[in-house]
Amino acid sequence: MERPSAWKKYTSEQADELEALSGRYRSFISDNKTERECVAAGVALAEAAGYVSLDGLIEAGATLKPGDKVYVNTRGKALTLFNIGRAPLSAGLNILGAHVDSPRLDVKQNPAYEKADLAFLDTHYYGGLKSSLWVATPLAIHGVVAKKDGTVVPVVVGEDPADPVFCISDILIHLAGEQMKKTHAEAVDPESLDVIVGGKPVCLGEGDKAENTEDAAQDADEPKEPVKQLMLDLLAERYGIEEEDLLSAELEIVPAGPARDMGLDRSMVLGYGQDDRVCAYTSLEAMLEVTDVERTSVCLLVDKEEIGSVGATGMQAHYFENALAEVMALAGEEGDLALRRALANSRMLSSDVSAGFDPAYAGQFEEKNSAYLGHGLCFNKYTGARGKSGSNDADAEYMAYVRDVMDEAGVSFQTCELGRVNAGGGGTIAYIMARYGMDVIDSGVAVLSMHSLWEVTSKADIYEAYRGYKAFIERP
Repeated sequence: MERPSAWKKYTSEQADELEALSGRYRSFISDNKTERECVAAGVALAEAAGYVSLDGLIEAGATLKPGDKVYVNTRGKALTLFNIGRAPLSAGLNILGAHVDSPRLDVKQNPAYEKADLAFLDTHYYGGLKSSLWVATPLAIHGVVAKKDGTVVPVVVGEDPADPVFCISDILIHLAGEQMKKTHAEAVDPESLDVIVGGKPVCLGEGDKAENTEDAAQDADEPKEPVKQLMLDLLAERYGIEEEDLLSAELEIVPAGPARDMGLDRSMVLGYGQDDRVCAYTSLEAMLEVTDVERTSVCLLVDKEEIGSVGATGMQAHYFENALAEVMALAGEEGDLALRRALANSRMLSSDVSAGFDPAYAGQFEEKNSAYLGHGLCFNKYTGARGKSGSNDADAEYMAYVRDVMDEAGVSFQTCELGRVNAGGGGTIAYIMARYGMDVIDSGVAVLSMHSLWEVTSKADIYEAYRGYKAFIERP
C-alpha cells in the first residue's frame, strides 16, 4: 500500500499556508534551543491566545466552564494546556503530547579549567548522540544560572551574529592514524567533549608591564590560571555571576545558528532539535487554533524524554495527573473516581519523530514499512526494539479510529517502523500514558539525520502534522 506524496495535492492556498507555517516553525526552533526556552515561548503564545494560569485560578477560587483555557507551567521545563470542552471531563480527553528536550551537551557543575593556555568548560552529554559530530563545529551556550539570592540569570551566547561562538577541537588528519583505526563509537571519547571558551590571559600586556615599576608585586598577584580567570571576569561583567554560581547552573551546549530552508526548491527545513520540536510546535499551533471543542483537548510539551522521561518534569512524574485533578475540581468534577475515568476514557497521539527512509543507508530500513519525507504524518503502531520491547503497541481498533479521523480531514498519513527488525529501536512517552488505560498511538514527522546536530524534515510533513493534530482534537 504505497502512500502518495503529499506535495501533489496542494492548492495554491494550501501551499501558502504551508510556507507560512514552516516559517513560523523555523523561527521557533531557531530562537528556542532548550526546553526552558520552548516552554517560555509556549507560555507567551498561550497567553496571547487567551490561556490563563491554573495557579491563578486556584488562588482566586474560580470555576471552569466550557470554552475556558488553562495552562500549567511545570518548573519552567514542561507545559500543559487545557481547552475545556462541552462534554464532562470524565468522558475523556483528546491529548496531544510531544517533548521539547533534545540531545545536547550539558556543562558540568564544576566545569571551568585551563590547560595549555586555553580555557575550557567540561561537559556531560545528554541523550543519544554521536560524539564525533560535535567536534570542529560552531557551538552556542544556552541556559540559566541560579544564584543563592534566588536570582535566575538567563544566558545565551553564540546566536547573535555579533556574538562569539565556541567549539570542541578535533585531531588533525595528519596525526589521526590511531583515531582512524577506532570504531565510530570510540573515535571521540565523550569525556573529551570539552568546549574551548577562551585563549587570552587576564594579565597586562608586556608593554604595559615594562613601564610599571611594581612588576614583582604584579607577578605575585597574577592568577594561577589567567586564561580561565579572564573567562570568569567576562562572565561576571556580562552576567554578574561568579565561578561558585556555576554549581547551580543549567548551561546547554547546542549548535550555533538558525534553522534554514533546505534544497533548491526550499521543500525542507534543516535545523537543530527537530526531534521533537517539530511535533511540539505543530501540536501547539493546532491546540491554540482550535477554540471550540466537544471533548476537552490537552497539549503536553514535556521534558526528559531523551533520557527516559524521568525526573520531576519527565512524563513519568505525576504533574499531568495532578494538574488534571485540579482542573476537574474547578470544573465541578472533583474526586478520584472521576479522575480515573477521565484518564481511562482519553485518546492520545504520542507525537515523536520517526526515522525517515534514507537511500544512502537503505540496508537499515524495510522499505514497505518506512516513513518517507513528504508523504505526511507518520503513525507507528509500535516502537521499541528486540521484539517490540518497551513499546506501547496500539490496538487495531484505535488504529482504525485514527485512520478514520485522518481520512475524514483529508490528512496525508503513512504507517512506519523505526528501521529493520533488530536494526535498533527507540521509545517515546506512549507507554507511560497507556498505563492509565487510555488509547495511545505514536505519531509524528519523518526526520533524516535524527539526533545529529542538523536534522532534516519536509515542509509537507510539518503541514500535515499540524492538520492531523488539529483534526484529532476537533473530533468529538
